[in-house]
Amino acid sequence: MPRDGLTIGAIAARTGLAVSAIRYYEDQGLITPWRNAGGQRRFDRGDLRRLSFVMIAQQCGFTLPQIKAELDRLPKSRTPTKADWARIGAKFRGAIEQRVTQLTLLRDRLDGCIGCGCLSLKACRLYNPEDRVAEEGAGPRLAMADRRSKTL
Repeated sequence: MPRDGLTIGAIAARTGLAVSAIRYYEDQGLITPWRNAGGQRRFDRGDLRRLSFVMIAQQCGFTLPQIKAELDRLPKSRTPTKADWARIGAKFRGAIEQRVTQLTLLRDRLDGCIGCGCLSLKACRLYNPEDRVAEEGAGPRLAMADRRSKTL
């Protein structure tokens, strides 16, 4: 039975990606097309989902190596199922929740960031008279102290 597949143009039209981007993702090992009898590159329909996942995961801040590691866990012999995607989603959800926590902490402390040089000298004098925190060393000392206490 002949194998049917999608052309790179069809994949581009369905995903909204440029052909060059699809080729790049192929070079990175995120998708693996095959060749038909005429030697033309063809993609399985499951590659639409894989590429959609790549685009969404990148928007969430995940790197291509992180994305590839998860895609490599998916079965090559069949289209990934809802359960396959749920497993990846659970793992990524934890990382996203950790980022949300970190960003919330940053947002809530940004105006009180002392000793890191990100505030003007005038404002720093109000929060940190005579730059007392600088005596503790370089960098965002108060933020570093918070981080150290959480890891101990």
